[in-house]
Amino acid sequence: MPPAVVGALRCSVCSEQLHPEGRSLRCGRGHSFDIAKQGYVNLLRAGVDAGTADTSEMVAARADFLATGRYAPLADLLARIARSAGDPEFVVDAGAGTGYYLAAVLEATESAWGLALDVSAPALRRAAKAHPRIGAVVWNLWEPWPVADAVADVVLDVFAPRNPVEFHRVLRPGGLLAVATPGAGHLRELVTELGLLDIAGDKTDRVAESLAGHFELAGVETVRHTAEFDADEVRRLVLMGPNAHHLHRDGLGEKLDALTGATTVTVEFDVSVLRRSG
Repeated sequence: MPPAVVGALRCSVCSEQLHPEGRSLRCGRGHSFDIAKQGYVNLLRAGVDAGTADTSEMVAARADFLATGRYAPLADLLARIARSAGDPEFVVDAGAGTGYYLAAVLEATESAWGLALDVSAPALRRAAKAHPRIGAVVWNLWEPWPVADAVADVVLDVFAPRNPVEFHRVLRPGGLLAVATPGAGHLRELVTELGLLDIAGDKTDRVAESLAGHFELAGVETVRHTAEFDADEVRRLVLMGPNAHHLHRDGLGEKLDALTGATTVTVEFDVSVLRRSG
C-alpha cells in the first residue's frame, strides 16, 4: 500500500488517520484492517449485499476485454482530462474496478498517486497491481468515504455510482471531476440483437443537474467509433457488466453461446468535466 495513499485514508470506524503496522493499517484508537496479500485493504465494517459487487467471473471477463484495447480511447481521454488539471498529485477513482482507467491516468502524469475505491474485492485484487502508484480500498461509494478532506486534485467516476457530497469533500478547491457515462448509441447493435438491458446511460445534462450545487460543468467530450467485434469479444463485453446477472432472461446465455463470426458494435462514451464549487 503506497504511503502517499495511506496518508489520505481515514479509519472507517472513528475517522482518525490510519498508519501502516506490519501487514495492517491501524488508527490511534486501535482499529485495525488487514492488508490482503494481493495488496488491497477492506475498510468496510459490514458485508456487501449479494449481487451488488462484481463477481470474480465478471472481473475476469472485464480484464480480458479491456486488454483488447477496445476502450483505450476512453482511457486516453480521461488521461488527457486529468493532465488538464495541471500536474495532479493525487487521483481518486470512485468505482475503479480493475484499475484500468486509473492506471492510464497515472501513467500519463509525472508522479501522481491513485486511490482505487470499489465494492468488489475481486476487482481490487487486480487494481492493486494495475500500477505501482495505486492503492486499492474496498468501500461502498454510497457511504461517507474513509478519505481525508480536500486531498484529491482529480476524481474519476467511470460508469459508477455518483456521490456528489463525497466528490466535493475529497476534492481540493477548484479540483476536477470527470464523469464517464455510456452515450445514447453505446452498444446499440447488441441491445437489439441480444436483448441486453438498456445500458444507455444518463444524459449529460442530467449528470450536471445531479451534481449542481457542488460542481460547475466545464464541458463535455464524446468518444464514439464503430468496429467489428469477434464473438469472444462480444461475450466478454456482455459478461463483464450487469447483463451477467441476467443470463437466463430471454435466453441471453444461449444467444451468447451461439455467437459466431463478427458483429458490428458502436462504442460511445460521454465524459462530463466538472469543477468543484466553493
